[in-house]
Amino acid sequence: MRVGTAPGLPGEPPLLASRLTPAVPPEPVVARPRLLRRLDQGSAGPVTLVTAPAGWGKTTLLATWVRLAAAMPEAGSAPDVGVGQAVAPGPAPAWVSVEAGDDGDRLWAYLAAALRTATGAADDNPVAPLPAGPPRPDQLELLAAGLAALERPVLLVLDDLHRVADPAALTGLDFLLRHCEGRLHLVVGARAGLPLAVHRLRLAGELTEIGPDELAFTDDEVADLLTAHGAPLPATAVRRLRTRTGGWPAALRIAALALRGRPDPERWVGQFGGDQPEIAGYLREEVLAAVDPADRDLLRRTALAETVCADLAEALTGRADAGQALADLAEVGGLLRREDSRPPWYRCDPLLADLLRAELARLPGDELRELHERAADWYAGDGRPADGLRHALAAGRWDLAGDLFVAHWPELTRYDEEPVSGPTPPSPPPDVLRADPEVALACAAERAYVGDLPAAAGHLRDAAAYADALPVPRRDRFLRMATALELTVARLAGDRAEVRASAARLLRTRPAASTPTGVAPATSEPATSAPATSTSPGIAPAASAPAGPVSPGPGSAGLASGRPAAHPPSTDDADLRAFTGTALGLVELACGALPAGRFVRAREAAREAGRPRTELVGASRSALLLAVRGDLHAAERAARDALGMPPCRGWSCRLDCSYAYLALAVVALHRDQPEEAGANLALAARATGPVGTVEAGSGSSSTAGEPVAAALAAWCGAHLHRDAGDPATGQRMLVRARESLPDEPSAAELSGLLRAAEAEIRAGRGDLDGARTLLAATAADAATPALAVALARVQLRAGDPAAGRTLPDWQAPPADAWPLPVRLDAGLLDAVLADRSGDVRRVGRTLEQVLDLAGAQGCRRVFTRADPSVRDLLAAHLDAGTAHFPLVSDLVRQVEQSATPPSAEPARSLDEPLTERELTILRYLQSILSNVEIAAELSLSVNTVKTHVRNIYRKLGATRRREAVRRARELRLI
Repeated sequence: MRVGTAPGLPGEPPLLASRLTPAVPPEPVVARPRLLRRLDQGSAGPVTLVTAPAGWGKTTLLATWVRLAAAMPEAGSAPDVGVGQAVAPGPAPAWVSVEAGDDGDRLWAYLAAALRTATGAADDNPVAPLPAGPPRPDQLELLAAGLAALERPVLLVLDDLHRVADPAALTGLDFLLRHCEGRLHLVVGARAGLPLAVHRLRLAGELTEIGPDELAFTDDEVADLLTAHGAPLPATAVRRLRTRTGGWPAALRIAALALRGRPDPERWVGQFGGDQPEIAGYLREEVLAAVDPADRDLLRRTALAETVCADLAEALTGRADAGQALADLAEVGGLLRREDSRPPWYRCDPLLADLLRAELARLPGDELRELHERAADWYAGDGRPADGLRHALAAGRWDLAGDLFVAHWPELTRYDEEPVSGPTPPSPPPDVLRADPEVALACAAERAYVGDLPAAAGHLRDAAAYADALPVPRRDRFLRMATALELTVARLAGDRAEVRASAARLLRTRPAASTPTGVAPATSEPATSAPATSTSPGIAPAASAPAGPVSPGPGSAGLASGRPAAHPPSTDDADLRAFTGTALGLVELACGALPAGRFVRAREAAREAGRPRTELVGASRSALLLAVRGDLHAAERAARDALGMPPCRGWSCRLDCSYAYLALAVVALHRDQPEEAGANLALAARATGPVGTVEAGSGSSSTAGEPVAAALAAWCGAHLHRDAGDPATGQRMLVRARESLPDEPSAAELSGLLRAAEAEIRAGRGDLDGARTLLAATAADAATPALAVALARVQLRAGDPAAGRTLPDWQAPPADAWPLPVRLDAGLLDAVLADRSGDVRRVGRTLEQVLDLAGAQGCRRVFTRADPSVRDLLAAHLDAGTAHFPLVSDLVRQVEQSATPPSAEPARSLDEPLTERELTILRYLQSILSNVEIAAELSLSVNTVKTHVRNIYRKLGATRRREAVRRARELRLI
């Protein structure tokens, strides 16, 4: 291809025309409308910054955008020109590609040529003559005045601006931006570390930022890229490839080229990693080549861990400035991603981590073992036993591995499905296992934690082979921990029967001193009885658990191996209760049951034993189940406790936090706070799947997520849809949720709640026969009073005199066990029936009793969303006198407001519409989350969220968060 020259000033060196025009993107080009729209919208402001490390498609995106903009027809020639329409009739585009070594003179020579091309070369051009080098202050003022006088603004695109050799050369650009009266719009593509006044622009709301989070390919874009390269893949493989690459465009393009002609592309995707030659070569040449050798060594050594903080990096490298080096690599080089935590933790890109670990594996064995030992000691001291155990085994520190397992076995079990990577540690030699069989249990725990259940079963068999030689007190402890591991393996394998059997065996090993009579019970829960030997697939019985109490025996304070007893009997007992209660609760939850009491007790035991991971599981699950039962204060406290537990303890808590957010959504629903309920429901998607979002309705039919959480999210979302005037969507959500529940007797209560809610919506839509049919077959079930109450309500609406006979006795002692909202519904129906029979005194007495129950928990929805007859009764009760005068008067006012139909006036449109991402963040602004927490939920940087928030304020004409939410509701955006 011929390289031409661009016109310059007489006597000046020639300029390359190729640096003044956008490069031709490599074919095939995948259309990315969402990013083109972001550039269209961002270029309306002063500065748009596209920053990311090498290979993230910055140049391709900018070149595609500018070329599309240049190809668009003039304004008015087409009614709908699509993406890019805001650019063609707007600013005149100018392009400069910055090259390595460009100093001020060379940069400004190209800037002058680009501006001259964009504004025209006429003698009366207010921007001419342009200086060929860095302008003096007086020249800058003339240039700014000339730009301000232009009729058509100038759009200046600077690609690879990080290459400029003289950062001071950019001060002139900053001056022009501040004084050209908005006639210069700057779009910059760079890796990081720009000398522009980024912080000032960000604070002023004049900066649009597009980073790796937005440049990363979505699943649909990955599928389009593969199809364009002639290498289509199934959806599951596409998702796996996108996850493996983190959406990195360069890696995806390399993968697409390599996939063509592969006989088994799905298998190839499963083995794809950063240590493959094509990826490794690109990473070395384009990413790591410019990194300082000392920093590259830090990256290599810290790749030993999934995430790293300053103290851990210092322990692994010995560098006192490790924290600053990590911050620089994240902020300037873009090689690490900082997580929103205090202190800051950093994570390496998956493919780069693959390459660094491959280099790490080539270190001498002694040096690598020393690194693992340093990591093990640091993790053990920092209270992260799972990580400490893994590195202790990798280092061959069998004594430390055994100590960590014995001291922390209840916390060495997985309660989430987040992937855990890392090589398989070596197996201990037989002489080590013979002397200390607990090391084999430690190996089994480590393998179970990463999901390698066959290997965990093998280590359990090895442990059982050496258990007989242990002295009695130590053997008792060994059997207890081996049984706990069998329970863990069974739970992770989905063997519910074996979980119950292992839990029963484990509870029979409770120390005698832990019970008032000194005799350990066969089980502390009404769970099941089970045989005393393991039936887990692939696991040989470790030994029979003692049928009676385990005698501590002499010498239990110190063991033959030199390992002391880990905990006193009281702590051991709390561990057993917490561990088995949590495991049984999770099994029951998976079967569709609502075991609130079990999780409450397990949480209390975990707190007593000092096990924060187990306590988090109990707190989050009990919060949701208590909210369903109507114990709103306890549910809210448990949810806040779960969300307030410290992160970065070596385990993921996204699933637990999702349960807590769902609990807060249910609490807000019962308190008739729909905005708060919707915001928290959106945050619960990790546990609920898309069915839990308020937007999910007529769209996706997916119900991915935890079964009970997904069903309760659908129940909550259906009520919100009904309240918003969309009962049809709510009904569809309930039908799908009911169909997705496990076909288990234990799911009857939850199924009843869903069926009752569906019947209520059907009746509200006038389908009384459908509602009656839905309820008739199951309403007589005493275990689900919600169905009987719902049927009585339907009969009352239909004028059926059988309603009074159908309504169960909500004041009888058994009703104390009902969910509070069901009991309140029954009480209000009883009051309506009393009113229709003319028993005024009974009406007043019944309403007072219902208000007594509701007021204690702040339940309002049963009143505010009830039938009009309840509204009339409340108003009359207010006139007759009540001990709850403030509450009733407030309820009456709120009922009248909710009864007012929404305005039929169409929502007004914004002059500048909100983007998809801004709409997402706008929904989060309804909640109590801070910008930092919103960023964590969306996996964005805090600065990106702040930029979106500023754009939202600007577009809505708001100055505060509450004002923006109010304005958005007026426009029906949320």
